[in-house]
Amino acid sequence: MTHRPIRVLTGITTSGTPHLGNYVGAVRPAIAASRAADTESFYFLADLHSLIKAQDPARTQRSTLEIAATWLAAGLDPSKVWFYRQSDVPETTELMWLLTCVAGKGILNRAHAYKAAVDKNRAEGEDDDAGVTAGLFMYPVLMAADILIFNADRVPVGRDQIQHIEMARDFAQRFNHVYGRDWFTLPEAAIDENVATLPGLDGRKMSKSYDNTIPLFVPPAQLKKLVFSILTDSRMPGEAKSTEGSALFQLYQAFATPDETAGFAAAFADGIGWGDAKQQLFDVVEREIAPMRDRYETLIARPGDIEDILRDGGQRLRERYAIPLLRELRDAVGLRNLGSAASLPSDAPASAKAAPPMFKQYREADGKFYFKLVDGDRVLMQSSAFDAPRDAGQTIARLRRGELALADAPATFGVGVDVATVQAALDALAAADAEKAAS
Repeated sequence: MTHRPIRVLTGITTSGTPHLGNYVGAVRPAIAASRAADTESFYFLADLHSLIKAQDPARTQRSTLEIAATWLAAGLDPSKVWFYRQSDVPETTELMWLLTCVAGKGILNRAHAYKAAVDKNRAEGEDDDAGVTAGLFMYPVLMAADILIFNADRVPVGRDQIQHIEMARDFAQRFNHVYGRDWFTLPEAAIDENVATLPGLDGRKMSKSYDNTIPLFVPPAQLKKLVFSILTDSRMPGEAKSTEGSALFQLYQAFATPDETAGFAAAFADGIGWGDAKQQLFDVVEREIAPMRDRYETLIARPGDIEDILRDGGQRLRERYAIPLLRELRDAVGLRNLGSAASLPSDAPASAKAAPPMFKQYREADGKFYFKLVDGDRVLMQSSAFDAPRDAGQTIARLRRGELALADAPATFGVGVDVATVQAALDALAAADAEKAAS
């Protein structure tokens, strides 16, 4: 089977103006990760998602422009990654409907955002669904479509988003099971424990919700004014100051070198004055932001160029991945050309091409995760228990790539495995994958 790079997908909701916290926590690490070898990176502006929370057309348009310009100014190279706007790939919403038809409503009822809205309504004595749109309720299905349409392997998310990746896996598994083939890769959540969360002007997490942000590309004079407004304590120059819990220190650390950070910590211990400390913070932030600000302002002044970049990325993605996949999926679910000779009636003869063997991954009542390899109604291999879905998924992937010796089956995959039969099934599955990749 032809090896393909690992696909990593990141979505950026187009709501609001990017600030320093967005840059340090998401933009900077994602761009660094995009340069990794053997990785195919997808970055999209989630403008459809933004409509769930905001119905301000001018703001949606402006935010899309600002966020696209921010990523480009920060160093994202559209010639080396996929950079596109969600709404420019209409196959995503078509896939959303196909997934909606296999998604369990009970699972959607448990989505964090929906449950939070219901809990809030109950606390206020309102009807459970007061003010809840279908868009909010169906958000996880659209997110699953974003991921599955390109068969992404990994999706970098915060811990609060892990549930959405698990739901995408569930919808993919259900579709694969109903339509008899591994149409979708089961994505994994990629959690970076080292991603920095920057404090805002008041010491709380930098967030538009708290109105405590420092916009990323404000002019230098305004940046300096904001930095000098950061909340500090009343200790005077000459008094030792603690770096623990200091918003000023945490911000400095996010932009300085390790040696500079060590020197700044020593200055805190020596009683640096807050004015001097804020000036040093401004200097290190401006050092990194200034070159990007120049590129950003050039980009913002030419919105047509950004439009061309996004449309080009979306069109190329459609032609390479989205359109061919949806053509196959329409055929798989029966949305077929009635005049095509390839269309088979429900009582098609046994000589019709049989579906290849497939893996099915699931969770049992014991809380453990399992998989089995089936050929039609016949179970060829039943796995032992795994503590996490990721472990089961990785084992399946290694089996499909031929990286696990079937002689280890009793220990790894459970007992009663007919090695020759299973190997023949894996070979058939690999052949089907290769045929799909070549089509």
